[in-house]
Amino acid sequence: MVSKHTKIINPMGMHMRPAQLFVAAITPFKSNVTIKYGDKTIVAKSIMNLMAACMKQGSEIEVICEGPDEQECLDKAVALIESGLGE
Repeated sequence: MVSKHTKIINPMGMHMRPAQLFVAAITPFKSNVTIKYGDKTIVAKSIMNLMAACMKQGSEIEVICEGPDEQECLDKAVALIESGLGE
């Protein structure tokens, strides 16, 4: 298991479009991906779970990956979040 803390930088938070881009990018990985946000643990390969978490701009999160390609998956997930997911 590997993890990293980061922040949501999107001005509108993790709404539908960035959530869809995020899920599309990490779904091909074999690792399980979860995000810890406050007291919530979110299955990160689910658009609905990401949107339901109501992660706003500036939200501090922890991305956790566990599986055979966990480091590559974590690097991709964090890079996407820190890039603003195209916004």
